[in-house]
Amino acid sequence: MPFVFSAGDYPASPGCYIMKNADGRIIYVGKSIHLRNRLRSYFTGRHTRKRIRQLVAEIASIEVVLVNNEAESLMLENNLIKIHKPPYNRALKRDNSGYAYLQLTNERFPRLDVYYRNRRRRSKEPDVKRLGPFKSATFRDAILEFVTEQYGLRTCKTMPKQVCLLYHIGKCSGICEGKITEADYSDKVKQAAELLANGGQGLLEILHGQMEAYAARLEFEKAQRMLNSIRNLEHASDKQIVDREAVIDQDVLYFGAEHVMVAKVQEGMLVDCQLLELEQAYGETACDRFLVTRYAEERPDELIVNTVADLKQVRTALHRKGSKLPKITLPKRGLKFDLLQLCKTNYEYRVPPDAKLGRKPGKGGE
Repeated sequence: MPFVFSAGDYPASPGCYIMKNADGRIIYVGKSIHLRNRLRSYFTGRHTRKRIRQLVAEIASIEVVLVNNEAESLMLENNLIKIHKPPYNRALKRDNSGYAYLQLTNERFPRLDVYYRNRRRRSKEPDVKRLGPFKSATFRDAILEFVTEQYGLRTCKTMPKQVCLLYHIGKCSGICEGKITEADYSDKVKQAAELLANGGQGLLEILHGQMEAYAARLEFEKAQRMLNSIRNLEHASDKQIVDREAVIDQDVLYFGAEHVMVAKVQEGMLVDCQLLELEQAYGETACDRFLVTRYAEERPDELIVNTVADLKQVRTALHRKGSKLPKITLPKRGLKFDLLQLCKTNYEYRVPPDAKLGRKPGKGGE
């Protein structure tokens, strides 16, 4: 049976849309700052591209995940495509594509390099400082070059035995030939790492200082270019909570009267949102029952929830069932609260006020 598109089922909000076929397989993931208009474009007019016609013919349901802004829609789309590898998505499937970070390599003499996160399995990595993710590869590479030159870091993947041209023009410290001691090079690496920490705030201070120095020397063109770099870096650091640096897994749960929205966050990456029903027989303790039952065996490191009837009892019940006891958090502010609010936004979309009047939770055939 062909999918029937109803524009009113979709919000005029930013987010990602997930198209599935009759077997429930994800066949395409897209993003938009105006989901309703973007989805409407698939079902109005005649498409000249055969691939689009084939996609539309296969659609059996469309799910959406709402986010706060364009930056989040870009990052979430990137995550979902890499995880699910939908057949109709040609771009972003490769692990070394999309929105990368900058990080210092784990070598004896580290260098600054482009880093793409592993989105398909947990990776126990050393504690490294990263900056990103960057939406613009051009700007990312410009920052890489600036920081590398600022601290004389090597750029060669295989160290030569003699210094190259970069040393002679003052862009490398010459560690390969011992032009700088290992201890001094390590100090430069530490300084570079500090720039990458805290969202690049240290780097912004360096850039501001450099801009003021150019202006003081009346080098206004250079000062303007530096100002452009500052603005780009500030824009690159746009607040987004769907792709962060973290070493733990979290489930974010927003409980309503009859349903719960569960958002899975793996190592800082939002990877899934599911709307599930609660057991009404348990009344006000339905949320506690859900937590104890769902997390009896497999558990993330932390559960972020909006409510719990008896926190002590839930912890005791989970502890009796063995395995590690997840941290249970009811945030009132900060990043975790923002994640909970995003979960609430998706809950309220899937379970609108008129749901109790007979409208089923979910949209577009979910």
